[in-house]
Amino acid sequence: MLGIVGIITVFGMIVGGFLLSGGDLKIVIKALPFEMMIIGGAGVGAFLVSNEMAAVKQTLKDLGRIFKGPKWKEADYRDLMCLMFELIKLARKNPVAIEEHIESPEHSRIFLRYPQILADKEAVALIADTMRSASMNYDDPHQVEEVLEKRIDAHIAEMSHSSHALQTMADGLPALGIVAAVLGVIKTMGSIDQPPEILGKMIGSALVGTFLGVLLAYGVVGPFAAKIKATVEEDAHFYRLIREVLVANLHQHSPNICIEVGRQNTPAHNRPNFSELEEAIKALKKEAA
Repeated sequence: MLGIVGIITVFGMIVGGFLLSGGDLKIVIKALPFEMMIIGGAGVGAFLVSNEMAAVKQTLKDLGRIFKGPKWKEADYRDLMCLMFELIKLARKNPVAIEEHIESPEHSRIFLRYPQILADKEAVALIADTMRSASMNYDDPHQVEEVLEKRIDAHIAEMSHSSHALQTMADGLPALGIVAAVLGVIKTMGSIDQPPEILGKMIGSALVGTFLGVLLAYGVVGPFAAKIKATVEEDAHFYRLIREVLVANLHQHSPNICIEVGRQNTPAHNRPNFSELEEAIKALKKEAA
């Protein structure tokens, strides 16, 4: 919703300011389709040239995140800590029983309680792979923490590709606007024998290209890239919380302490309070009993 409000504000203030200052939109509207074809078409073409098909598909998918915001909400963080509590407690109580849950999470009664988390392959893989390694005695907390940090950084870099691709596109749009403007000037010079009022309109149409290139770069595509980057960084806290809980588990803290470590490392705006999380864990204990 905030993204939609932002876009409306950008265009509303620009058009409103232009009209209030006495500007005439007729010239802009007449030139807009052709300038958009030149600038937008060239921008999309350059985007396709500089990216693989997988990156293009990922970018199109990530455009929805501009308006939806971060994937993980406060309830998801609470669910994650409940999931981790169940897995850690089971692993401590019966190391053999945990295998069915980490080998086939999609069939695990524990994971199935949390479909939102189960649907995220990276989150499930982080949990399952680390707990599987611990069962094979790869349980040095410092080494595991380093491995998890590198894995999370690699995932963030992969998810940030859309942002980088859009930012590169935004950086090129003003130059493409100049290309469109130069073409308009060339067209004008070919009609130099026309009266001044016609030449003025033709020059105005040419300048729409520069205007449009700068507007798209700094008013649309650039902010889109920044929003995707911020969303990816926000969602990364979810994976780092998994790392903190798993490392605390390898330090042999009690399951409750492991979860508290995770709670305290949750961003403040998504952090469940202590009593709320405690009640959720008590409910799990009652259900297990």
